[in-house]
Amino acid sequence: MNLHEFQGKSILAKFGVPVPNGRVADTPDAAVEAAQAVRELTGTEIWAVKAQIHAGGRGKGGGVKIAKSIAEVKEYANNILGMMLITPQTSKTGKKVRRVLIEENIYHKGEFELQELYFSVLLNRQTSKVIMMYSPKGGMNIEEVAAETPELIFKEEIDPKVGLQQFQCRKIAFNYGLTGGAIKEMTSFVTKIYKAYIESDATLFEINPLVKTSDNKIIAADAKVVVDNSALFRHPEIAEMRDFEEEDPIEVEASSFGLNYVKLDGNVGCMVNGAGLAMATMDIIKLSGGEPANFLDVGGTANAKRVEEAFRIILRDVNVKAILVNIFGGIVRCDRVAQGVVDAYKNIGEINVPIIVRLQGTNAIEAKKIIDESGLKVHSAIQLEDAAKIVKEVMA
Repeated sequence: MNLHEFQGKSILAKFGVPVPNGRVADTPDAAVEAAQAVRELTGTEIWAVKAQIHAGGRGKGGGVKIAKSIAEVKEYANNILGMMLITPQTSKTGKKVRRVLIEENIYHKGEFELQELYFSVLLNRQTSKVIMMYSPKGGMNIEEVAAETPELIFKEEIDPKVGLQQFQCRKIAFNYGLTGGAIKEMTSFVTKIYKAYIESDATLFEINPLVKTSDNKIIAADAKVVVDNSALFRHPEIAEMRDFEEEDPIEVEASSFGLNYVKLDGNVGCMVNGAGLAMATMDIIKLSGGEPANFLDVGGTANAKRVEEAFRIILRDVNVKAILVNIFGGIVRCDRVAQGVVDAYKNIGEINVPIIVRLQGTNAIEAKKIIDESGLKVHSAIQLEDAAKIVKEVMA
């Protein structure tokens, strides 16, 4: 689950990670109140006004402004709120900004006296270890740093059985080129952020920029936080942070029916039970000359109601020219799924795209018979290669 910057920073602050003092606002007047509250706490006379959307590169799209007066805070908030912010990580239409974060200025002793660093924590799935990836060249163009000067991208792997060691924290500080009190501040930062990452069941912490101020303070000036959906039951306070307005409405609706749905740009709709089988199905679609229009996992209990809702969601995509249903009957019986397909077809009414149903496993033969005798415009198959051939034929 993606979090807004202000939400991610609230998690970091809970674990003692230094973050700028800030308040979130959803109107220009609320932004003024937030700026005044921040000034009372910090004494700042300069504020950052930052759009809150689930995408990076906000500064490049005009979603981050530095205000040098309360009047400018209101002006910038008025301009940013409601705008369709386009960044390198959004679609061409952008994302609507519904909130802004009003933060204290942390560049208080001159922008040329600080360092902008890059720091991230994520899981290396190949080694089953936590990896800290960092660079002394942080800021908006970290992708260019990685491409042009890969020697400035450092990595530190942490064995979860052992945990983070202090020598690793010092190594990170040295690779950043820090000296004096900044080394102590950095080791403290790394220790705290690792604890936050582990205990919040996060899959990604990305701090860009991580700022070293002129007085050797280490501050997370930005924060991209992603939390493992499967662990949210342990963190109800984080689950409540979910912003449905930032998500695709069809994906939100699909999740309410227990469906795992992700829209793609192809022309062949997929309905599959099991994530691994779904990936294999998308591969077979590409091999047959098509492009998958979605990832859709109906789960291990693909009952008639769930199958019907899956059909309805797939058919909302006007680009879908065919639908491939690929079910392995392990927990669920294939004949029950087949009957669910037939019932769903009748309940929905006329479906104007070809449907290919491949059912394998328990009662697969009986399932094929149900499909073949239904009288509906549904192509049945038992072998995956047969289903692929049919997909190719109907797409020709």
